[in-house]
Amino acid sequence: MLIGLAALMRLINAFNQLVGKLFSWLALGIVLVCFWVVVERYFFSTTRLWAQDLYVWLNGAMFTGVAAFALLRGDHVRVDIFYRPASVRFKAIADLIGVVVFLLPFTYVVYTYGMPFVARSWRLMENSANFGGMPGLYILKSFIIIFAVLVALQGLSMIIRSLLVLAKREDLIPESFRYPIHHATAVAGKE
Repeated sequence: MLIGLAALMRLINAFNQLVGKLFSWLALGIVLVCFWVVVERYFFSTTRLWAQDLYVWLNGAMFTGVAAFALLRGDHVRVDIFYRPASVRFKAIADLIGVVVFLLPFTYVVYTYGMPFVARSWRLMENSANFGGMPGLYILKSFIIIFAVLVALQGLSMIIRSLLVLAKREDLIPESFRYPIHHATAVAGKE
């Protein structure tokens, strides 16, 4: 059973890594589109509303698309005063409680309240509120659901990692997803 859970964890991690790396390239698109909007406005005294919408929409798509990747890499905001120097077992317990009590309920709420909002946008084939703006706002709004699903999946992966640590089967966790050992903890553990 633990081997199956470890395989599921690796599958989720690989998927979120692929999605995260793919969507992180949107940052380049955001910079290029924003640069072009500024050039048009200040050098040619013109603007295209769809281009202004585009870099804002790309920004929204990127940040919702890479959120789970940030969670996978441990790049999210965390209060490290207790967590970083803690033992691996403590980190596993803290993550298990944090994911079950906070993260999964949060993603459930986002999904539950976001789905009617997104479904309505698809029914209306909603476009930008700006005249001459981008078409297809319903596609951007779909990223609310994508965000909730990807983050929930990464939460499941974190639960599996915690369970493997608590079952003393860290050998089943890929090196890149293991808990980092703080230097003070490593030194204290050798004594």
